[in-house]
Amino acid sequence: MKQSVLTRYRVMAYVTAVWLLVFTGAIVLKYAFQIGDTMLISQIHGVLFIIYVIFAFDLGSKAKWPFGKLLWVLAAGCIPVASFFVEPKITREAKPLVKDQGPVTGVSKA
Repeated sequence: MKQSVLTRYRVMAYVTAVWLLVFTGAIVLKYAFQIGDTMLISQIHGVLFIIYVIFAFDLGSKAKWPFGKLLWVLAAGCIPVASFFVEPKITREAKPLVKDQGPVTGVSKA
């Protein structure tokens, strides 16, 4: 597995988690205090969550996770703050699977 697979999962885990917190705050403001609208925030979070699902599925398939573990990781993207706890654990488990690509010299061997 390449490092980029793990990196893009990690980035999307944090980005999705932050947007989920923003969305949760917007829902509280809307329904508790009748302030604001959640339409744009919910759409942004929805698109980001779809990207997160794709990257998590890619990582899970390359790491050969069982289906239950994949569901657990995907569920973490639906629960506010859960990704902040799940992502480090997944990263620790996946790092040994990353193959060293060696130094990049910029010179191709033809």
